[in-house]
Amino acid sequence: MTAPTAHANHHSTTAAQTTTRVAVIASSLRNGRMSPTIAEWVVAALQQSSGVNVDLIDLARITLPDDTRLSPGGGPRTEVADRIEAADAFVFVTPEYNHSYPASLKRLIDWHYAAWMLKPATVVAYGVQGGYAAIEHLRGVLAELNMVTTRRCLGLAAPWEALDDSNRFTPADGTNKALASALAELAWWTAVLTDARVNRPFPA
Repeated sequence: MTAPTAHANHHSTTAAQTTTRVAVIASSLRNGRMSPTIAEWVVAALQQSSGVNVDLIDLARITLPDDTRLSPGGGPRTEVADRIEAADAFVFVTPEYNHSYPASLKRLIDWHYAAWMLKPATVVAYGVQGGYAAIEHLRGVLAELNMVTTRRCLGLAAPWEALDDSNRFTPADGTNKALASALAELAWWTAVLTDARVNRPFPA
């Protein structure tokens, strides 16, 4: 009778750990910015999956410490440190500025270090040409933090042209399907890396 009991306990433990926390980060600070609108679209898609707890972090609504207090590996705790540490995965919503992503997002990344490590992320970027340069620049930074970026990221060309009368982002079905594919890959990596952080110590 021992084996069936152990088997049942394993399944109950797995079931108890099925809820995941995904932080969606809206990166732009500009007036008239699109990132909250795109982020809300991402949040709505995530909320269609059971067992997902979504935390929307809008960088325009937080204040990071002065960069003179920043040191290698981070610095004093920020007002969003607990939220980043609690997240199992991330979706970065970012515009492309001058062939890269905005300084507001780089500052958020630099002010936190261990909280990012061994967690997955996907990127939803946008711009006149789709934001792909922002995606590729961000991949290198996230890799340096031992994060896994999904192969499927999403570039949105001129998303301001797909707003409805309520200023909600309403893209074509193909774009919705592309987001669903990226989030499905993110969910896979979330399960893998959540287990790895608990059961597979990272080599020194």
